[in-house]
Amino acid sequence: MDRLREMEVFVAIVDGGGFTRASEKLGLSTAAVSRALNSLEARIGAQLVARTTRSVRPTDAGTVYLDTCRQVLDAVADADASIGAYHVKPVGTLTISAPVLFGQRFVAPLINAFALRYPDVGIHAVYVDRTTRLLEEGVDVAIRIGHLGDSTTFAVPLGFVRRRTYAAPAYLEARGEPVHPRELTRHDCVSFTGVTHPHEWVFAERGARLPVRLQPRMIVDLAPAAIAAARDGVGITQLLSYQAAPDVLRRRLKPIFTSFETDPLPVSVLHVERRGASGKVRAFLEFVTETLRKNTQLRCGHREKAPRAYADRAA
Repeated sequence: MDRLREMEVFVAIVDGGGFTRASEKLGLSTAAVSRALNSLEARIGAQLVARTTRSVRPTDAGTVYLDTCRQVLDAVADADASIGAYHVKPVGTLTISAPVLFGQRFVAPLINAFALRYPDVGIHAVYVDRTTRLLEEGVDVAIRIGHLGDSTTFAVPLGFVRRRTYAAPAYLEARGEPVHPRELTRHDCVSFTGVTHPHEWVFAERGARLPVRLQPRMIVDLAPAAIAAARDGVGITQLLSYQAAPDVLRRRLKPIFTSFETDPLPVSVLHVERRGASGKVRAFLEFVTETLRKNTQLRCGHREKAPRAYADRAA
């Protein structure tokens, strides 16, 4: 029996005035209570209770030790209660990681709303277009786009996006709209390194992988730069569907090669706490999951209809 349990037994014996009441309170046999007291007395080298046929009372040493035991047990109870509150109530600093553009459009507004709802939680938001290592970098929650490999983290699915090819209507009118990805070799292309390899874009044809080698006119490492270049007619680009969505809705970009798209990419929220997740993590997971699963831009698991203005020309 551990020391804290022995202290608890000793206090119960004194408070209950005997071994029987202590055993009833703690759910132990009277023999187990007696053994615990004997072990405690042997360990500290002093008799703690005086036993008579009518009563059990603390000795002088026992009276002094009793106060110490109460302080220790109260401190342990307070510690347990504080941890319990920590896991129930959202408190502390929450570190969140998300891709830059996705974070700006979808996560930042949620973080602001979360901060207003939970004033005891401090936020450290990290927006980077790379894979963050949760444990090594002290990240509590990360939004990730793409297939997940083996990991010690836990993933909650939020939805899907697609890797799509886009061009400005003015570019297509001037250069002609390609109908097969291999025609890209005759077109100007803008490669965004966050989505594709600069010199090889991947498509799918009849269930098989279709890589296309090309010499891009421009290579950029930021989604807004690729969007702006395509919108200005510099060339055709590949983006994730949510990245281009505002410009598609405004008819400034048009998706092409939709019948050659690869499988959708999952969007997930990751965390590392296996069980008993802290209140701040659990609250944020529930907050973002409920909201982002309703986002229509994360429902690209199936092929959507092209915008009405493009429906008659979609590939």
